[in-house]
Amino acid sequence: MVEARRLGNQNGTMARLDLEDFAGRELARVYIAGRVSEAESVESALTEHGIDYAVDIEPFLKSSLGLFTSAYAGAAFYVLEGQAALAHTVLAAAGLNQGIDEASS
Repeated sequence: MVEARRLGNQNGTMARLDLEDFAGRELARVYIAGRVSEAESVESALTEHGIDYAVDIEPFLKSSLGLFTSAYAGAAFYVLEGQAALAHTVLAAAGLNQGIDEASS
């Protein structure tokens, strides 16, 4: 869904990393995007604010009309645990509320 790459923000710092780059550090899942355009918006918001993150493809459940639940694959965004609250604030300010993972707060 989202290709592995490193993105530079306007400050020249790298935001997108591989999960292995965070080895030994506590991570928090802050968002799961179900669409490519949504994932690109999350990437843009985190990168603009210099928040390092990793993306992994994970299953998630989505309910339709409150009756039917279907499984989908989505782009799960991880940040350092200490940056989870900031990431939530940045994503909410960008209008990306639907996929915020509040459990990481």
